[in-house]
Amino acid sequence: MEIAIIGAGAAGCFCAVELARRHPHAVINVYERGSRPLAKVAITGGGRCNLTNTFQGVRSVEAVYPRGFRLMKRLLREFSHEDAFRWFEKAGVRLVVQDDQCVFPASQDAMEIVHTLLRLMRQHGVRVHTASRITAVRHEPDAAYSLLFADGSSVRADRVVVTTGGSPRPSGLELLRPLGLEMVSPAPSLFSLCLPEHPLRELSGTVVEAVVASIPGTKFKADGPLLLTHWGLSGPAILKLSSYAARYLQEADYQSRLALNWMGGRSEAEVLSVLQALAMQHPQKQLQSAYPPCFNGRLWRCLLEQYQLRPALRWSELSSKQLVRLSALLVHHVLPVAGKNRFKEEFVTCGGVALSCISPSTLECRQHPGLYFAGEVLDVDAITGGFNLQAAWTMAYVVAKSLS
Repeated sequence: MEIAIIGAGAAGCFCAVELARRHPHAVINVYERGSRPLAKVAITGGGRCNLTNTFQGVRSVEAVYPRGFRLMKRLLREFSHEDAFRWFEKAGVRLVVQDDQCVFPASQDAMEIVHTLLRLMRQHGVRVHTASRITAVRHEPDAAYSLLFADGSSVRADRVVVTTGGSPRPSGLELLRPLGLEMVSPAPSLFSLCLPEHPLRELSGTVVEAVVASIPGTKFKADGPLLLTHWGLSGPAILKLSSYAARYLQEADYQSRLALNWMGGRSEAEVLSVLQALAMQHPQKQLQSAYPPCFNGRLWRCLLEQYQLRPALRWSELSSKQLVRLSALLVHHVLPVAGKNRFKEEFVTCGGVALSCISPSTLECRQHPGLYFAGEVLDVDAITGGFNLQAAWTMAYVVAKSLS
């Protein structure tokens, strides 16, 4: 059996190893358009490779997979984060769990994951072809598939697994056009937000550990640490929000309002109590000198100025009306967003091959038997934290188990 895998990323290489183990006599070729296999894995997690998550504290699969959660809920029963943990440790990779439940190799080096997958592919005789750009996939009358390359050459395969990853532009899916599949228009789904000419940008590097970010007038909301940058806002709270609201923000051309609850989701009444306690404990101190512990001095002064309160004002001089207004602003601080910024090199997209095209139990194409999909090429994506790579391992495993 000739098996062609298109894309030498996480899903493609993992699938190749699993297929080779299950079909030792099959000829498996992996075609990668870039110059190096697993190039994205090498830089993910800041070069440390956040390869999965413990899922501890995850309320629902939908909370981490905004698109494709029903499919992932089903597939994770076949190959879970615990299975991934065991798979890599059996392959010789020692893993560690961070306090935020993200799982990394103990070496803190993404290249260990890259070298492990490449070693296993070599051991099992998988052939990897780099700089091999496929321009079209065709289903032939004899049930085989033809892969056409940019240089004019072609190869045939009995089975094809498409693992090309996410594409920020529709052109990235052109090779599938001859198959007549339904496509969902791609959109960025993991990015930070720009605040044009805003004073908060001068506080680049400041982190607030527990913030709730939301888009007024919608149900989109995310919590977690917030990072102020020289272009605007980033950190887990913003990245999660960008994933949940990916389509909404794209349609709005990334021009939107953003509401921040600086006090970690507390209500106005709860924040008012905090401020009243501060006023009672430090009546003679200036506002800029006594503040809630979630802030640092620079950010607190910046917010006071934004709220038109003099930092040199004493707490005892603050009126009840001003206290109420300050608590309301800390709970619902609305900012103007104008544009997005790519999150490091971890570019994730939603969209791709519509899930209606595949069998949810095998990931085989309904229209074209023998054609399978795994990874971000499908309309499945996740928030940051190792969930996207877990989806790649899970789907690759299911394809390898299903392919016959």
